[in-house]
Amino acid sequence: MQQTRRSGCPINLTLEQIGDRWSLIVIRDVMFENRRTYGVLLEKNQEGIATNILASRLKHLTASGLLTRCPDPNHQQKVIYSLTEAAIQLVPLLAHLAAWGVRHTHPSKEASLRAEVLEKGGPSLWSAFMDELRYLHLGAPRPERSVLDKLRADDEQAIAT
Repeated sequence: MQQTRRSGCPINLTLEQIGDRWSLIVIRDVMFENRRTYGVLLEKNQEGIATNILASRLKHLTASGLLTRCPDPNHQQKVIYSLTEAAIQLVPLLAHLAAWGVRHTHPSKEASLRAEVLEKGGPSLWSAFMDELRYLHLGAPRPERSVLDKLRADDEQAIAT
């Protein structure tokens, strides 16, 4: 799928791939929530993405090389979406974007928790998270620690207090 480029500027080209709201939300849900099927992405999306928008974004992200899709071995009519290495390398960008949002918007406390953990953890935490995503999505060796488990545990602890 060849796309027309507005310019060769790397910022423009990045925005053409991931710059719309829904693409980043879909990547977020696959990356941080491990939501891998159309049905789960649709059902659990907090922002209320429409079915046609989700289908369009999944098609775009796949064509852009940020997601892959393969048949679900447990269900003939489902596919499983996986992050590519290019999408995994968005972790630092998303961490910075979330940290900026915490400082310059008015997010809910619950929605800010992961952003704050990622910002405090910095590049070493991002690297560990990227290794875990490579394990989950690309079949790399299992890392020693699970950042997703840490993020979930921090969420649960904060909600409980």
